[in-house]
Order: sequence, then C-alpha cells, then structure tokens
Amino acid sequence: MREDVIRILVPVGSLGAGVRADEVRYGIERGAHAIASDAGSTDSGAAYLALGISKNNREAVKRDLKILMKAQADARIPLIIGSCGQAGGDDGLNWTRDIALEVAKELGVTPKIALIYSEQNKDVLKAKNAAGKITPLPPLGPLANDTIDACEHIVAAMGPEPYIAALEAGADIVLGGRTTDTAVLASFALMKGAPAGPSWHAAKVAECGAQCTVNPTRGSGVLISIGADSFQVEPLRTDNHCDPHSVSAHMLYENADPFLLTEPGGVLDVAAAQYSFVGERAVEVTGSIWREMPYTMKLEGAAKGRYQTIMLIGIQDPIILARIDDFHDRMLDALYDRVRNAVGPSAGDFHISLRMYGWNAVSGDRPAPGTPPPREVGVLFVATADTQAMATQIAKACNPYFFHFPLELDKELPSHGFAFSPADIERGPVYEFKLNHVVEVANPMELVRLEWIDLANKGAAQ
Repeated sequence: MREDVIRILVPVGSLGAGVRADEVRYGIERGAHAIASDAGSTDSGAAYLALGISKNNREAVKRDLKILMKAQADARIPLIIGSCGQAGGDDGLNWTRDIALEVAKELGVTPKIALIYSEQNKDVLKAKNAAGKITPLPPLGPLANDTIDACEHIVAAMGPEPYIAALEAGADIVLGGRTTDTAVLASFALMKGAPAGPSWHAAKVAECGAQCTVNPTRGSGVLISIGADSFQVEPLRTDNHCDPHSVSAHMLYENADPFLLTEPGGVLDVAAAQYSFVGERAVEVTGSIWREMPYTMKLEGAAKGRYQTIMLIGIQDPIILARIDDFHDRMLDALYDRVRNAVGPSAGDFHISLRMYGWNAVSGDRPAPGTPPPREVGVLFVATADTQAMATQIAKACNPYFFHFPLELDKELPSHGFAFSPADIERGPVYEFKLNHVVEVANPMELVRLEWIDLANKGAAQ
C-alpha cells in the first residue's frame, strides 16, 4: 500500500565524507522514514576494487556510522548504506560490517543487520558469457574468459530489489555491496509503493547530498519527499536552499545525457520534468517518468597490470620554461636512448612519460602558441615495466639525465630540484578496470547473496 509522502534523509554524499549530527536531527524532526547513503564510487580508480580497500580512513567512516546508527536506533527507522568500503566488493562490505558491529557495541544497540553481497563468481560469469548474457558497453568489445580470469575482483552493480527484500524481512540496518547510488536511495520509497519516476529522479538528485543545493559546501545532506506524482528536495541546513537550476543540473552528474539515466531494470526519463520553488528553500519536481527495460547489472572488474617507478623534479629555469615543449621532447628522447643503451633488451617493452605539472600535465594538450611561460613546473617521471625491479632500474638509469638535462647540450649543465632523496619511488602495480559490460539476469536477486547478523539474538549470523 502506498503512503502519501515518503521522506528519505540523505545525510551525506558518501559515507565517511562528514555526516553532521544537527542535520540528521533536523531530518528526523521533519519526519524522515528512512536514512540512506552511498558509501563508494569508481571515481578514484580501479585499485580500491582490486585491493579490496577503501580510500576513506576507518575513523571517518566510524564517526559517520556512529551518528547514523544512533539516529536509527533512536528514531526506529531503517539505515541503508550501499557500495560499502568504496568499491563494494566483499572485502569492503566486511570492513564496513566490522565497523558497524564495533559501533553497535559502543552504543549499546542491537540492530538486525542485513549484508548484501554483489561480488561475482568467475565461473558463473563465464557461463553467462557462454550463454550470450553479457554485453559490452562502448568502447569495449566482446568479453573473453581470459579477461574475467585476469580480474582480482568483479562486482555487479545492484538495483533496489535486494534492499527491498532486506527491508521487508525486517532489517534495521542494510549494508550493501556495489550498488548504483540511485538504487540505494530509491529502495525504501519503492518498497512503500511510491511511483517509480519520482522515486528514481529524487534519488538521482540527492545521490551526492548537498551537491544539489545552491551552496554545496554549506551542509552535507538533503531531505527528499516523494509523493503521488512529484517529489521535493530541501537542504538539511536551514541557511541553505535549492533552486530549479541546482536540482535539474544534477542529472548531468556522471551522466552524459541530461534527460535519460539508465538503471537496472529501466530508464529514468526527465525530458518533461518541471522544476519549481516551494517556499524559499525547497524545489518540487513533476513529470519524471520511469520506463521499464530488460533487467541488467553493470559489471566492474579490476586487474593488476605492470609496475611503475616515479621521480619528481621542480624547474624554475626561465630559459627552459620559455621553451618547455621543446625541452619535454628532447628530454624524453634522451631518456629513451639512455635506457636502450644502459639497460638494453632486458628492459622489455618499457614506457616512460613526463608529466609537466604547471603546464599541461592534466590534459596532455599543448597550450596555444603565445601562452606565457609558467613561473615553475614540476616534472613527474613515470617508468612502466613488467616488474617493479625493472621499473626501478629504468628510473636509476635515467636519474642523471633527468636531474641535469640541459636544453642546449653545449651549455653548462643545470641542476633541477629533486623533490625527494632517494629520487626513485616505487609506486607498485598499475590497476585498471577490465570490464565495462552488462550482464542479463533472470531476476534481480540472481547474482546477489543476502546474509544476516541479528545482534538481539546474541550476535549470531543467520
């Protein structure tokens, strides 16, 4: 049975980023029926999935969980967290579980905790692949079993259905593996019968907490209220507000199309959505449409690649800085020649890059002619090789040239400023995402595992 208005308290854009207790209290006072937050992302690269670690420090996550778990216990409303431990793999979920159990002991609370795992068995995926149930997303092609085997960990991004199942079974706290941000936030409203269009759209707007407000740095969270044919969003800080632009613009966050958002089981269409003020702080949205599609889950797989060693120098030489592109090209050629002569064939298929911070390190594009020279640049040397030992040997071979390379060979040798001593820093392996595919499933629970910890029942796992 649908309730008239479902209110979801979204305390922060990502667990560990800084929940504010006063904002949570405000959301509870405003009648929140559930607390929901994302806890992870692929934004910071493949290493977190491959290694099963979080980029957030443990104390920051524990601090946020302590505020939220106390609020959950006091208000007796569900707490829903998705993509636990950054990448949402089993290790990250278990890491978050252990923090939650520690917090529960300190608070003296005994919640019933649902754990939803979405890490995938490689043999199951190979069978799916053989059956033609895995489809590549651009720019990748068909999936090979060797690629599956190369991955350290593979997760499938869940939709809202596993969370709904856990909530219907009486979970006080739901900790989920890899999930789309929107599915985490929409799950409770969908369970309560709220319309799909407004539920999904509200979740998309609120996925980064206060980022959809006019002053994103003023506060951490928002409250979304989902009704029969619309939703409203307001900041949890009373000295902040939303406006139609701040709310509508969030459809472009990590989404190439401002009107369409693909999720497990459907597509959110906001082409006809209308945004209007409600009072001075909130925005109401109408016209959001959900279109059902065949149910698929996005696969994310991370693999360990070759190894890198880095060095960093700073340059303030005005002669070099006036001809920085020429300097880059000459030094790079000299470094390659140095490795070929000093290390020889044993270097293998090595690669060297020079990244000119302060000039074009981020884009790699050469600035337009006539661009004024910078006051200084930091030159990052990156050697990539098949082993860590070889990457370091390449760096050591290049060290004298990298430190003293002149623009003109017949001039006095300069000394560039090394940032560290020893200069070479072993960065370890390069991690990369190997999967950009979707897998077709017979039902949303097919690739999901649900486990329970009921602390009221002596903490026994069920």
